[in-house]
Amino acid sequence: MLGTQDKPLADMFRQMGGSAFPPAVETFDRGKTIFFPGDPAERVYFLLKGAVKLSRVYEAGEEITVALLRENSVFGVLSLITGHRSDRFYHAVAFTPVELLSVPIEQVENALKDDPDLSMLMLQGLSSRILQTEMMIETLAHRDMESRLVSFLLILCRDFGQPSSEGITIDLKLSHQAIAEAIGSTRVTVTRLLGDLRQKELISIHKKKITVHDPVAFSQQFA
Repeated sequence: MLGTQDKPLADMFRQMGGSAFPPAVETFDRGKTIFFPGDPAERVYFLLKGAVKLSRVYEAGEEITVALLRENSVFGVLSLITGHRSDRFYHAVAFTPVELLSVPIEQVENALKDDPDLSMLMLQGLSSRILQTEMMIETLAHRDMESRLVSFLLILCRDFGQPSSEGITIDLKLSHQAIAEAIGSTRVTVTRLLGDLRQKELISIHKKKITVHDPVAFSQQFA
């Protein structure tokens, strides 16, 4: 569920730079890169629609998902925290089709200096991001893929869940390939595991949207 701070943050983002330099609206199809590690950190992004995956690429070539951002999230702000211009640390990819607002980093810096409330809203958003990153790391620490998948679905229930008559519906259209990429598995394995969960009547899938029938029982069974 979205907090009360989300609308003010969206409004503040739209007002940065005033009428002379309004934020740019950008769209990305699923799977398209928003920025790569090492890219110059020139703009800050506000997620209007969809979900964005942040991952870290390691020297061995392994890519680890560290966060899935929902609507009303701000990202690309690392250089604001470090106090100097730094290159991108993460790989940002559209997990679903997305729509973003983007603002030059200089405009964000000026807005933060002028408005303490904006600084607090940004800090709250980053705190939520850090919490989810910790949960993703715990998910990937599971050695067996079924536990990884279950943990990942529970994270999605928390951040993208909508109550329905059948349980909690994850309000994202998720392909098996996208799930596999997020948990470090393969599409074939994810397809098999989802089939097992459906057979046990723990989940149902309709038009690529997954419903977890009883999240508490779901988590306890695989604890």
